[in-house]
Amino acid sequence: MTRDHRPSYLEIRDLRVVFDKFVAVDGVDLRVEQGDLRFLIGPNGAGKTTTIDAVTALAPAQGSINHNGHELVGRKTHKIVRYGVGRTFQTASVFEDLTVLQNLDIAAGLRRRPREMLRHRTGVSARITEVMKTTGLSDFQETKAGVLSHGQKQWLEIGMLMVQDANVLLLDEPVAGMSQDERDATGELLRKLAADHVVVVVEHDMEFLRKYAQSVTVMAAGKIIAEGTVAEVQANPTVQEIYLGTAGTKSLEEAKAEAEMLGLDPEAVTVGVPSATEREEH
Repeated sequence: MTRDHRPSYLEIRDLRVVFDKFVAVDGVDLRVEQGDLRFLIGPNGAGKTTTIDAVTALAPAQGSINHNGHELVGRKTHKIVRYGVGRTFQTASVFEDLTVLQNLDIAAGLRRRPREMLRHRTGVSARITEVMKTTGLSDFQETKAGVLSHGQKQWLEIGMLMVQDANVLLLDEPVAGMSQDERDATGELLRKLAADHVVVVVEHDMEFLRKYAQSVTVMAAGKIIAEGTVAEVQANPTVQEIYLGTAGTKSLEEAKAEAEMLGLDPEAVTVGVPSATEREEH
């Protein structure tokens, strides 16, 4: 929530990311507000992860990235964290030799002033207790992170962002490798978090998307090609063309799998067949 009590937001305008001469993200405009569980999807190489890398200063950005009135382009990563922006990775970044409680305590320490860091703390803070309950880790506070399941490690990493008071959560394929029960628990956790956070999920799992996404942004070749509800993007002709494989950049099996996951007819896949636009150009 902003200081004037309006919903928190993340607004990206004309974002470009260029590596040498390769344009990975090309003029992306995106606005996500608190209360909207946004999924960011697209074929491999579409620029999804690079976009969230740019938000967190892990990729060179041109354009504007604004969070609650703070311009993030040109800021260092630690400053962006101070503004309340956090992200997770496909492989959870936790301290595996430390307990759940110790991981959360270290993460919370990033928000403390130097004098507070020197004080001896007794007991568990109310905030950490609350976060463990929200993430389903209350019964594992003395468990070393290294022995947690894959899903629990992801929840711990999300919890570490929460105790840092991150109000923008950028999650990169959070359910990859999870069991079905963990996927469902993660979906419910994200729904809960989206009520008072800006949540952007980069995801390839279309079954998970269809069940939990409130809105969807589709990228291809560094650009946004569609936005809307799951039903709206499924019906979008450009999205259908990308996912039915007419660009010929994927195997028939890959294209059919992607089409089926998105709810499209896999038998309509035409890998290697030029699109109507391409035929006109030639």
